[in-house]
Amino acid sequence: MTTMFGSATSAAIARSRQHSVGDLLHRTARRYPDKLAVVAGDRRMSYAEFDVAVNRAAHALAARGLDKGDRLALLSHNSWQYAVLAFATAKLGVVLVPVNFMLGPDEIAYILRHSGASGMVAEDALAPTAEKALATAEVQGGIRGWIPLSGAAPAAGWEDVDAWWTDGPSEAPDVAVADDDPLRLMYTSGTESRPKGVMLSSRSLITQYVSCVIDGGMSVDDVELHSLPMYHCAQLDCFFSVDVYLGATSIIVPGPDPATLLATIAREQVTKLFCPPTVWISLLRHPDFDTTDLSSLRKGYYGASPMPVEVLRELQRRLPDVSLWNFYGQTEMSPLATILRPDEQLPRAGSAGRAALNVETMLVDDAGRPVAPGEVGEIVHRSPHAALGYYNDEEKTTEAFKDGWFHSGDLGVLTDDGYLSVVDRKKDMIKTGGENVASREIEEAIYELEGVAEVAVFGISHPHWIEAVTAVVVPKPGASLTPEDVSAHTQKLAGYKRPKYVVLADALPKNPSGKILKRELRERHAGLAR
Repeated sequence: MTTMFGSATSAAIARSRQHSVGDLLHRTARRYPDKLAVVAGDRRMSYAEFDVAVNRAAHALAARGLDKGDRLALLSHNSWQYAVLAFATAKLGVVLVPVNFMLGPDEIAYILRHSGASGMVAEDALAPTAEKALATAEVQGGIRGWIPLSGAAPAAGWEDVDAWWTDGPSEAPDVAVADDDPLRLMYTSGTESRPKGVMLSSRSLITQYVSCVIDGGMSVDDVELHSLPMYHCAQLDCFFSVDVYLGATSIIVPGPDPATLLATIAREQVTKLFCPPTVWISLLRHPDFDTTDLSSLRKGYYGASPMPVEVLRELQRRLPDVSLWNFYGQTEMSPLATILRPDEQLPRAGSAGRAALNVETMLVDDAGRPVAPGEVGEIVHRSPHAALGYYNDEEKTTEAFKDGWFHSGDLGVLTDDGYLSVVDRKKDMIKTGGENVASREIEEAIYELEGVAEVAVFGISHPHWIEAVTAVVVPKPGASLTPEDVSAHTQKLAGYKRPKYVVLADALPKNPSGKILKRELRERHAGLAR
């Protein structure tokens, strides 16, 4: 049905119906003005205070020339300033470009050039890297915001962002932000030589928030600890922004140091925690775990990589009052796609669960045809969670969204009743001697061996096998584990699945999100087959 209203009336109706990410904070502040919103170090902000800081920051950005649709890069560890800027840009309709703080100047320069960023806000300790990146990208003028996390005075040409929210208008800027106006440009690490810019809108994000709330058991009473990088949409949009939407309390720490996490849970009476399996393992192995008061903790979430079944059993044994959820997805899904609920953890151990509330998931073959239950296929989704596409890359967007489904690049198996098991990344499947080997199956088998703390299985180039199954194993402290022990333990596997090479290591390389860097392991151990 076509409306018969004039342009002014239609615009007024659209404005009255606006429901953007920036609006969520304002509405929560109206409901719970005095409730504790954000804790970071010595800073404790109510929702009313947080909203005013965000509004003032939005006006400051506008005063420095940023308009709706402009891009602003943000390079920082977690901080309350990061949280303010994430919502200030959303209220202004400015597209936030969160940058991985582990990247070097040339990698950041690529993101600056590709996104067309109008400037950058950087943590003081990262400002020298930002300077090099801006120079390499030949970004002239624009904003240079300095987050004083260490207290250092701004370098020449930079300004202290804390001045942006000390005064100025306290009301929200009057900007019309439509459901599908881009608000985030998230650069994926992926397997490509260059990262892709994933465009996320309020519609993508808010429908994902609703799925998180309903299927993830989230509530206004949560007190959540945020330690994984907020430049990644898992921490920022499955958890922090959802807490703001609900009116829950967020405790922000710079990173997932296990001693800090344990102490903060006890001090702030944290009820909710998200960690990838690698960080949960580091907590279990920490000497303070059994002597720290963790009685407030009620909800635990994991994602980024599968939880080893033996670790899952240990978590449930040592934290019996904590309900666990597995969140599976990726940046292009804002990022949630499927959820495994608490009552399904052990009966469905190793599963990624079923499609979340606002998601439809199926598996297809290389021709895009649905595969039968029990058969391996590519995981595809149809959902308003899905991104708007890849910025300035129609070819990759067309490839990813072919046939009207978002193609994840992951391989999986579905049961008759819709439970998904993620087999591997398409490009991470090990092809050895003409057979396909899922690295996760081998990892699960090795985790069953007493004395194993962590393991990563991958393929390296081999003159005979094409790819040779290789395992890097981190022993538990004090364990007397040998490569021969691991090899003997895997004799129960089919011959082609058994690791041709086993290496013991003190630690596995990981990115700040806790994902094991298998590409780095492949490069490091490529010489084993020579």
